[in-house]
Amino acid sequence: MRRLNVANSNKTLKVVKELDAFPKVPEDYKKTTVSGGGLSIITFIIMILLFVSEFQYYRSTELKYKYQVDTNFTSKLQVNIDMTVAMQCNDMGADILDITGQDTHSFGKLDLEPAYFELSPEQKEYQSFILDVNRYLQTEYHAVQEVLWRSGGPDFRGGMPPREDNPSGKPDSCRVSGSLTVNKVAGNFHITAGKSIPIIPRGHAHLAMMLDETDYNFSHRIDHLSFGEPIAGVIYPLDGEQLVTKNNYHTFQYFMKVVPTSVRTYAANVDTYQFAVTERNRSINHREGSHGVPGIFVKYDLNPIKIEVREERQPFWQFLVRMCGIVGGVFAVSGMLHDFCGCVIDIICCRYFNNKNTSSNNTSSKNISTPQPMSSLINNLPTECSDKTPLFSTDINLNT
Repeated sequence: MRRLNVANSNKTLKVVKELDAFPKVPEDYKKTTVSGGGLSIITFIIMILLFVSEFQYYRSTELKYKYQVDTNFTSKLQVNIDMTVAMQCNDMGADILDITGQDTHSFGKLDLEPAYFELSPEQKEYQSFILDVNRYLQTEYHAVQEVLWRSGGPDFRGGMPPREDNPSGKPDSCRVSGSLTVNKVAGNFHITAGKSIPIIPRGHAHLAMMLDETDYNFSHRIDHLSFGEPIAGVIYPLDGEQLVTKNNYHTFQYFMKVVPTSVRTYAANVDTYQFAVTERNRSINHREGSHGVPGIFVKYDLNPIKIEVREERQPFWQFLVRMCGIVGGVFAVSGMLHDFCGCVIDIICCRYFNNKNTSSNNTSSKNISTPQPMSSLINNLPTECSDKTPLFSTDINLNT
């Protein structure tokens, strides 16, 4: 019984051996060459470079976008404002009004404090940096999402630094800062001359009867303006924007389209808002037909479509498959390249040596002497040995 089991196992091993797709070549039949060794070194270098590149690609992430209808219509919208206007705080008012006509005082209150419109050297450097980044994002770097949401990006902590100097003189401007919580509908944030008073049944009015024309100056600088929860490291489109006018009666209008955005990445997990903005400004001159109210007006409207941003990594099994493809592909291509180069060299060398052998054969054939008659050959034979012994005992008659 034991012998039968051994025989069956031997047959099984024999069948498995015949199915071997990786036959082993004896060492005696292997031949190494200098060209093969050089190509092997180049192959390993290429494989290492491709491995490093593939590993970096595996560590990187990819942003996925999903668009859906924003069904969270009962939530509130937070408006964050930090801007400086070249007017005295007592001569201007800042508030917000949405299409529902709700009382503006229920949305919150903004802080108005005296400030200097001219920035300190450190603040100018910060503003120049913010403007350069915004200009770069708008004109050259079109994939803005790579900077805003991808993890591993630049870690920037924004915010206008405090003034390091102490200028002399009275403050010539007013800083408007704070956050307002409003309804999630279209609205209008504005800064204009005079303080606002509520009007029954709804709305409000600004009283500017006591102001002189020289008190108007709506030159302004926007240090920060955003919607939703502020995110550290994100520079918004209007940050650092500064507009100066020489006319006392001037109106500045910003038209914004606000898009709800849900960010779920390795760097952030927030619900915020993105916005696109268009700016228009003109002078107010009733005599020339340019009517309107001087001031700064930020008109915003919300998009009903919500963007969901997710950051995903390449799965590990896909990384292994790609690595196997790199190893097998490089070895296969290098082997075919080596065989092709060897074939070309053999063809060239064989043709060269064949031509050389043919020419040498023609030269040797020319050096062969012409055949001589039999009689001359016989006459040239010796007739006796060195000891005077005749070689032939009889004479040969050539005439017979």
